[in-house]
Amino acid sequence: MTTADLAPLARAAAGGHRTLSAAARLTGGTSKGVYRLVHDDGSTAIAYVWSPQEDYWARPDTTDRPEPAAGLALFRSAHRRLTALGVRVPRILFLDADGTHLPACAAVVEDVAGPTLETALRDDPDRARPALERLARMLEAMRARTAPGHGGVTSVEEGGPAPDGVACARAVADRALADIDEVAARDPRARRARARLRDRIRELHGAVRPRPASSLVHGELGPDHVLLAADGEPVLIDIEDLGYCDAEREHAFLELRFGPWYDVLRAPGLDPDRLALHRLALHLSLVAGPLRLLDGDFPDPAPMREIAEFNLLRALDLAGGAGAGPRG
Repeated sequence: MTTADLAPLARAAAGGHRTLSAAARLTGGTSKGVYRLVHDDGSTAIAYVWSPQEDYWARPDTTDRPEPAAGLALFRSAHRRLTALGVRVPRILFLDADGTHLPACAAVVEDVAGPTLETALRDDPDRARPALERLARMLEAMRARTAPGHGGVTSVEEGGPAPDGVACARAVADRALADIDEVAARDPRARRARARLRDRIRELHGAVRPRPASSLVHGELGPDHVLLAADGEPVLIDIEDLGYCDAEREHAFLELRFGPWYDVLRAPGLDPDRLALHRLALHLSLVAGPLRLLDGDFPDPAPMREIAEFNLLRALDLAGGAGAGPRG
């Protein structure tokens, strides 16, 4: 969207006291547009825009993508839950749930001025270490927030389907089996290893024992989804996937994305059987997802190919190395 496109939304968010002078789409978003709004007085804000045109996952043959309005609803419920827990998220300045100011649902939030935690860990580890320790405390608060169910925040907290103690693990295993079939149709190495990968997922799922409750998880908490505020406090972004599942799902992702820094975030008492299932399922998801994106018009395909390749090799290794030979 252009500056002119976003001007009505910016004007409504600013209460008519400022004029939008520039807007730029920020990189990285795949399911919503993220824009920095710059006003004539130098102040800034961030606009989230949920529309099919901003969703690189949307394709003509896609039937399971949520409606754009659902993205805003998920954001609002996640924001409310995290704020109640004392987990810092960007402050909401304005919501347009009806598409009044854009042909899309949108939110305007504060522009957290600091770098991502990923950048700080690379460039300023002395500053990043206290933020990482604060993030660990936030994660513990989220892990302690439990519910007897599995799924999105609103559906679970309003009394979703009766839990059976393994619902999250079953959903993850089913998704992983579908990912295996999808990847096997695209890559000969996965095709050769398809039976072994499926057997390993079933084996790992079979080892999972029931648990009475699920924990609150971000779902995709890499260091690029944590901003540092001026006071050094971590601020979580891309929160729409917040929901209840195994804490091991969160920690499999943290372990992968934080690498050697994960030791600061490591939690005691995780179930090794669930963790093993979530690790393999995560790698499979990070092959199938990027390959799916590459079917569309994603503007920076090279990193997606690298992500898919790295995670395919890790998945094959976790499944016993079957099929890890040449591509052809």
